[in-house]
Amino acid sequence: MLLSVDRSDATVAQSVSFDVIAAVAEREGIDPLDLEPPEYEALYDVVNPEALDSLFATRENGRQRPTGCVEFPFCGYQVTVASDGEVEVSALE
Repeated sequence: MLLSVDRSDATVAQSVSFDVIAAVAEREGIDPLDLEPPEYEALYDVVNPEALDSLFATRENGRQRPTGCVEFPFCGYQVTVASDGEVEVSALE
């Protein structure tokens, strides 16, 4: 699996890193849990999933983080994660 997590953990579905996997899996027409090596690239080979989740998480004091986005190539797509949690997957140019 692309993320080293317990599949029964309900918080995984809430994470930005899982949203990235789900968005790419949707483009591929497969279940997110099937998006795994060796057929597909591992997310942790491209970006640190924990750091990605932390980057867009609400701060410990409850304040939102500033706006911005992170872009990276993953599984043949250009992935853009916005500060509002929106994940956009487009073809690499």
